[in-house]
Amino acid sequence: MRKIRVLFQGDSITDAGRDRSDIRNMGLGYPLFASSVYKAENPCAEVDFLNLGISGDRVVNLQSRWQEDCIGLQPDVLSILIGINDTWRRYDQNLITSCEQFESIYADILEQVKTNLPNTKIILMEPFVLPTPQDRNAWREDLDPKIHAVRRLAAKYADAFIPLDGIMAAAAIDTYPEQWAADGVHPTSDGAALIAKHWVAAFKNVISE
Repeated sequence: MRKIRVLFQGDSITDAGRDRSDIRNMGLGYPLFASSVYKAENPCAEVDFLNLGISGDRVVNLQSRWQEDCIGLQPDVLSILIGINDTWRRYDQNLITSCEQFESIYADILEQVKTNLPNTKIILMEPFVLPTPQDRNAWREDLDPKIHAVRRLAAKYADAFIPLDGIMAAAAIDTYPEQWAADGVHPTSDGAALIAKHWVAAFKNVISE
């Protein structure tokens, strides 16, 4: 019997500087924290963690590589964090992904999983942004509808949902945004550890079902 295969998918937050020549290299972000914590707590667990997050990806990029980088790998648990670049590119490149396009493309990749890998457990995380620097506040107009789209998709497709925008915002209220994401987007070590904490809890729930 093979190990439980866990696949992290997403953008730079998931990529986190990983060595792309090694699919089992977790990078330096939340996948590293999450996999390490889980293995430390369960040293005899037969779990194979894979990371295929790619910096800069939007949902359309996931869609274009989905057969090779997800379906073909047949993960038992699939974790996705995507969406911030679908907002960011509007403001730095005038490359607009409407909320309708975002939700439709995201739904397509999730439908592919349900059709081809009906036993795969899905963990969805909503994208987030913190108000640092101040121009990030303007992103809310674009990002908030996409967050609601992810929540709708999670209700339909996910076995676990992690409301990261709310989690990160609550942490920043108690401290300051830069502690969790210095540029409002990319987690610091503290931010990655916070995400990992919630991810491990969700992971334990889905594999116990």
